[in-house]
Amino acid sequence: MDLIIPDVFLIIRMQDETTEAWHQVSSVEASSTRDLLSLIRAQHRANFDLWHEEDKARDPLASNDLIAEVKHTIDRLNQCRNDLVEQIDAQLLSQFQERIESFSTAPLHSETPGMMIDRLSILALKIFHTHEESNRATATEEHRQKNLARLSILQEQRSDLAQALEIFFKEATAGRRRFKLYRQMKMYNDPELNPVIYQHKN
Repeated sequence: MDLIIPDVFLIIRMQDETTEAWHQVSSVEASSTRDLLSLIRAQHRANFDLWHEEDKARDPLASNDLIAEVKHTIDRLNQCRNDLVEQIDAQLLSQFQERIESFSTAPLHSETPGMMIDRLSILALKIFHTHEESNRATATEEHRQKNLARLSILQEQRSDLAQALEIFFKEATAGRRRFKLYRQMKMYNDPELNPVIYQHKN
């Protein structure tokens, strides 16, 4: 069976299209499938939801009760985000390990594909919102020009990262580069590891 390697520029297009679509609807049904592109889409959705929950916490008029509620939601979404990065890496890693003989002895890449896809996701959100600011009718011309400059930098950063990920996939497919599954080992949501939580259990 051939390796199933995602098209990096298809990922970017999906992230851009879903970012725009999700801003038009209040809710999205979760997919029950766990193929690679569905995982990448779900991971982007976690970042999308995180972005907007964090905005709620920054509202200067937000009540203490709302901020506390949002903080719990942010913790949950961040856990989901990191879990999905690991699932993306696990699925890709199993393919490379099974099908490329030299994969286990190739030089190690410091960043996993899932981590790079996560960064692309965040850049997609930054690009969307910066583009909005560069076109906001109530903004000053200085504000719009500042955000056009920021937008150009963000687009360059995403282009560089996309090319780096594409090269990495080619290198890994050829057995010249490998990666490991890096567990995030998050402690803040674990009732057995976070003393703020477990001290109240007794």
